[in-house]
Amino acid sequence: MPAHIAGTLHATPAPVWLPYPEDVNALLPSLWSRNVVKNADGVLTVAGHPVTDIARDHGTPTLVMDVDDFKARAREYRDAYAHAFSPEQGRSGADVFYAGKAFLCTAVARWVHEAGLGLDTCSLGEMMIARAAGVPGEMVGLHGNNKSVAELDYALDYGVGRIIVDSLDEIDRLETIAAARGVVAPVMLRVTVGVEAHTHDFIATAHEDQKFGLSLSSGMAAKAAEAVVGSAHLRFDGLHSHIGSQIFDISGFQVAAARVLDLRAQIMRTHGVDLPEVDLGGGFGIRYTSQDTPIPVEEMAAELAEVVAKECRGLGTDVPRISIEPGRAIVSPAVFTLYEVGTVKEVHTDTGIRTYVAVDGGMSDNIRTALYDADYSCSLANRNSNAEPAIIRVVGKHCESGDIIVRDEYMGADVAPGDLVAVPGTGAYCRPLANNYNHVPRPGVLAVSADGAEWIVTPESYAQMLSTDPGMTTSTET
Repeated sequence: MPAHIAGTLHATPAPVWLPYPEDVNALLPSLWSRNVVKNADGVLTVAGHPVTDIARDHGTPTLVMDVDDFKARAREYRDAYAHAFSPEQGRSGADVFYAGKAFLCTAVARWVHEAGLGLDTCSLGEMMIARAAGVPGEMVGLHGNNKSVAELDYALDYGVGRIIVDSLDEIDRLETIAAARGVVAPVMLRVTVGVEAHTHDFIATAHEDQKFGLSLSSGMAAKAAEAVVGSAHLRFDGLHSHIGSQIFDISGFQVAAARVLDLRAQIMRTHGVDLPEVDLGGGFGIRYTSQDTPIPVEEMAAELAEVVAKECRGLGTDVPRISIEPGRAIVSPAVFTLYEVGTVKEVHTDTGIRTYVAVDGGMSDNIRTALYDADYSCSLANRNSNAEPAIIRVVGKHCESGDIIVRDEYMGADVAPGDLVAVPGTGAYCRPLANNYNHVPRPGVLAVSADGAEWIVTPESYAQMLSTDPGMTTSTET
């Protein structure tokens, strides 16, 4: 490890969880999609395509998707849950709904459907994408804590297979719309089960003090169930629970499942109805850095299947059909963001020298570090480095001190302007949360396979970005 930089001043210490690399040029495979490797020259390649060519032909910043990796992860979830909940094992089967909020475009919606997954949406725009991609309505679910009349009307017209009701107000609203159409709407109730996942407060969604769901402890969920049972235009299909995001501990899912299944048994006994489905939500964690320890897909499926079967035996009920909603776990590892370095700056701090590597993107394409305190890794992507490893901080170009992409990572100390830096695990919530801060256009998403590369979301031009300003002349592209 380098003892010092710039004379007598030491470099800032690494976080305790960040291991010193034996080879600063090597990739940690578990952080990257399966078709990403480095060639002998240290150039990152995806499905055989060097990122130097991608940068030359498509520009930076660019979100680069390993298409075969994405499709394989979708199939892995499908197969793992189909096996764990198979009727041959005395269970009622399982469905996997891809959570479109993680990242959605027509190509992704089409690939998800081709893999045999359903699609979870939470807005009119997401339903429109699903429909344009040819996803049948019955394979689509609609979430949201404040669904508009327009969204509910569109959902019924589309024929979505499940509307996850989030409030008593929504029950009345949907009843009115369905009655006017003369149809029966398929409904599941989102239940807040009082389980707080071990995750960041802003993405833990099952505790009581938050906007989502119908509270189990206050009796709101039971009241909602009574209202749906009494409706002539709502079909009560089951219950839904979601306890958070980026979860590594299975115990939260186990407790949530037990509470939802107990509520299901109470509703069936009280009202004499059958509730054939239970959705246990998503939130399965992935590995953004070496400190993350996600649960393997097959292990999680087997554990949940055993919990559900055990609880139902104890309650004396049949085993419902189970569904889950992975989004991040499928798309995030399949994507990395490619940047070009613009400046490198050594800054003196109280703990030593920190090396800031500024790239041509930032919080406009990845706001998760600022928003959720998220951690990311990165790698020099266009060459090998012969320099000693140094702790660097990758920052963006925006006028904001919190514009940080990678807080701490080792990179060769010779990183310089013009180099390419790749940040893995950016498939989820990066392009969907992208913004135009400082009037910077949003990047595109490039789908790469052995056959070639194509945009599945095109980069935003200045003309497109500025078209909402009546005072701008946007006839000339920049």
